[in-house]
Amino acid sequence: MTADDGAISVKEIKKAFKDKQVLKGVNLEVEKGSIFALLGSNGAGKTTLIRILTTLLKPDDGEVLVGGYDVEKLPFKVRELFSLTGQFAATDEALTGRNNLQIIGELNHLKNVPQKSEELLERFRLKDAADLQVSSYSGGMRRRLDIAMSIMSEPEIIFLDEPTTGLDPQNRAAMWQLVKELSEAGTTIFLTTQYLEEAEMLADRIAILNEGKIVSEGTAQELKQVLPQGVIEFVFQNNQDLENANGLFRNFKTTVNLEKLALIVITDGTMEQLTVLFNEVDRADIKIVSFAQKLPTLEDAFYKLIGEKGA
Repeated sequence: MTADDGAISVKEIKKAFKDKQVLKGVNLEVEKGSIFALLGSNGAGKTTLIRILTTLLKPDDGEVLVGGYDVEKLPFKVRELFSLTGQFAATDEALTGRNNLQIIGELNHLKNVPQKSEELLERFRLKDAADLQVSSYSGGMRRRLDIAMSIMSEPEIIFLDEPTTGLDPQNRAAMWQLVKELSEAGTTIFLTTQYLEEAEMLADRIAILNEGKIVSEGTAQELKQVLPQGVIEFVFQNNQDLENANGLFRNFKTTVNLEKLALIVITDGTMEQLTVLFNEVDRADIKIVSFAQKLPTLEDAFYKLIGEKGA
């Protein structure tokens, strides 16, 4: 990635609180206009890293550039480039939706504040509730207003810290669409989320932070390559067929599920190996009730990469 492509560059960032080392040499590169997702378990260091990127906390060591500016040397320049939307909506509940937007516009000395407020209310499906107090808004409406306020000043970069936490599936899907639209318009999105399917759905690249270090980075498909791609589940009519099939496949790694009368077989994912499995079952006159290829999920890869049970 060239300097012209880069929105965020993180090199060997370290941060400790007293005797606890939270970040242990983090490296990241985020391209302009992309959606970048940071995943990690609670306590992995995600919030600490976000606070460093947004100039709220100084690193102990390393270098962070946001929009080409050093966050320590030129924090005021960095702050002109981004907006931060935290886990909880930063709206004033005593004001209306329109008032919340207009205040942000005035604080940023923007031109055409009334017009821009109306455009955002329309875009974020808040027009009908524009003159209602935010205290009457649903969780999804508040979240949409919060992000509308974040882009009022047209930032180059938006940090979204778990933007869909607490939202129902319908509002979560609407938020996903909104994030995609922002990216398509050229805004760089740095996203943290506890929903792995959210990262898989949205992110161009994903980094997994564990115990203060990036343990893997890539596209969702690249991350899933750590797991077998040719996992086949066979379901049989009875225990005897299940036992016989398991004996036939002794050269493969298998897992038996007695409750489902299922046998999970790990292959190399090629059609040749799948053909071998079916031919052996056919020759042994074993009846298969059903079969399915079990593709790895990002969640499977996540737990595999951080070394927790569940891969």
